[in-house]
Amino acid sequence: MNPTSLPASTTVSERVTSIDFFRGFTMFLLVGEAAHLYGLFLKMDNPVMQFLGRQLDHHAWHGLNFWDLIQPFFMFIVGVAIPFAVANRLKKGDSLQQITRHALKRSFLLLFFGWALYFTAAGKLVFQFQNVLAQLSVTYLVAFLIRDKGYTFQIVLTLVVLLLIDLAYRLFPVEGFNHPWVNFENLGAWFNNKIEGVDKASEWASLNFVSTTAHTVWGVLCGKLLMSDRTPARKIQLLLIAAASALLAGYTLDILNVTPIIKKIATSSFVLASGGWSILALCFSYWLIDVKKSFSAGSRFFIIVGMNSIFIYLFDHVGGARVIRSLVEPFSNLLFGWGGELTVGIITGLTVWGALWYLCYWLAKHKIFFKI
Repeated sequence: MNPTSLPASTTVSERVTSIDFFRGFTMFLLVGEAAHLYGLFLKMDNPVMQFLGRQLDHHAWHGLNFWDLIQPFFMFIVGVAIPFAVANRLKKGDSLQQITRHALKRSFLLLFFGWALYFTAAGKLVFQFQNVLAQLSVTYLVAFLIRDKGYTFQIVLTLVVLLLIDLAYRLFPVEGFNHPWVNFENLGAWFNNKIEGVDKASEWASLNFVSTTAHTVWGVLCGKLLMSDRTPARKIQLLLIAAASALLAGYTLDILNVTPIIKKIATSSFVLASGGWSILALCFSYWLIDVKKSFSAGSRFFIIVGMNSIFIYLFDHVGGARVIRSLVEPFSNLLFGWGGELTVGIITGLTVWGALWYLCYWLAKHKIFFKI
């Protein structure tokens, strides 16, 4: 294929709104976590709210809660946007070399900001890959570099990577770290200890960037599908088939006790299952917004957050949400203290959530966008 042109079956069309909605909805949920709101649901004397509270938190180890899908969602939607971004830059006259340089720069900046968050928190140099920015620096670059390879090549490559990392966990020979699915006793824990120079590091494996590369690569494939000249019905059909296949594979591996679903070490079954849910969520967004056009107006509420996704992520992690909370909480106590600690917490959380959304709205209104 000529690298400076698109395949004959692909068109550079207007932005697919569902992509922006998907990203914005994901970031809006992350903003809600920054407001410290979800944990309060568990304190409510209401089984429905308690169920939501459990789902809006990570599973302790073996299992899958809704909140375990948020990082895969974000890494996946970054991949979906890659074909659109490349096509638009080509359309504007950028060369493939210029686009590649930009991708390399973006990968470096993602790693820089991801590590900077660890540096500022620890007060010393800490090289970790647990946060989404550090992981994306790898998965984004890999997905970008193989974006023009065929569907079969990309799918086979990701499945081989998942197989190899699965075998690496099973066959790792170091005593004390040769129990693949036991917390702190596996390859991921050993790797964490080595790169961090400690005896017992985080239970979240830095090695996750290897297996979660599949999320971003699968996003690229779905983005190329959405760009194609296939009918909306056919696109939805193919997305549903892909989602069902990944979900079936992931949950089957878990149910048959072949490989358990564990997010904290990103097992192959977890990547497959969460990848399936990501594709299904994209399919639903595409059907609802771009095909049915029944939520086009409401989608802007979420899209506003996605317009500055990197900024709001960094803003929270450097303490921006805490500053807003420190300003809001005294007034919540003054005005709603009569309702008790839980009421004050909910009012404070909702206000912080609203303030963070408004910050994104203000930036968008003034056409201020933080992009890398």
